[in-house]
Amino acid sequence: MALSIDQIQAPVKDDLEAFEKKFRQSMKTNVSLLDHIMTYIVKRKGKQIRPLFVFLTARTCGSITEATYRGAALIELLHTATLVHDDVVDDANYRRGFFSINALWKNKVAVLVGDYLLSRGLLLSINNNDFELLRIVSNAVKEMSEGELLQMEKARDLDITEEVYFEIIRQKTASLLSSCCAVGASSANCDTTTIETARLFGEKVGLAFQIKDDLFDYSNDEIGKPTGLDLKEKKMTLPLIYALSKAGWMEKRKIINIVRNQSEDARKRAVVIKFVEDAGGIAYATEIMKKIEREAYGMLDSFPESIYKQSLVELVKFTIERRK
Repeated sequence: MALSIDQIQAPVKDDLEAFEKKFRQSMKTNVSLLDHIMTYIVKRKGKQIRPLFVFLTARTCGSITEATYRGAALIELLHTATLVHDDVVDDANYRRGFFSINALWKNKVAVLVGDYLLSRGLLLSINNNDFELLRIVSNAVKEMSEGELLQMEKARDLDITEEVYFEIIRQKTASLLSSCCAVGASSANCDTTTIETARLFGEKVGLAFQIKDDLFDYSNDEIGKPTGLDLKEKKMTLPLIYALSKAGWMEKRKIINIVRNQSEDARKRAVVIKFVEDAGGIAYATEIMKKIEREAYGMLDSFPESIYKQSLVELVKFTIERRK
């Protein structure tokens, strides 16, 4: 039986509570508008999955130091900055059930808030000489940006190979989780081999997480119908890429035409979903996801058994085997 997030957090509960206080303090500012927005951002925190990966990895391969708290804060600051800017780019009014910053305070304020969060993260690292942690997280932000742009570039012709797809999700999604685990290991003063193992572990989890996310597009929602939201947004995900690779020229042309020109039509999306199911795209993507998940567990074999390692395993299950 899968553990709840509270049970998974239990071994590092005190660390997370201490982190929350330190993080809240790092968001303080003398500008009242900015302070008000920072308070709003802190209150919107979710399950603390990213800090949880940082602290559990640090405990699994070493011990938690002050650098661990700063590393977790750096990730949260830089990642939140990218989300605030994403909402402006996407003209999004909501972020996980809450109003976005741009919806409440308009785009100009949101862009400046994103810039502020970025600068706070940079200064937090520079002022404490955490240059290696800054390198790890900055590289993740660079890769996330490159992944988004690569996806936009490839979306024009809707002819993405499996190799390109994995490069996109490695950069867009997996780079952030890999940086969480690398930061945890680095802050615990682990050797370079251990840090690289932790980074690869996080990357595997991130890849499997994204494939699971892709599969939700073909799973049933509350009224028993596949959502097809990725198709609506013309996103080429693994189930569809695999199905197209097995299709004949005429069928492939027909499906790509639907995705390109008729993806707003729910009935047309249903045609694509059935095509993917019949071609074995869902079964294939599920098999690949499970293979990568097993590889992630394998990366932990070199670490000694502990309650922290066990929680890390359960966190992977929680992240990948979720139902929504």
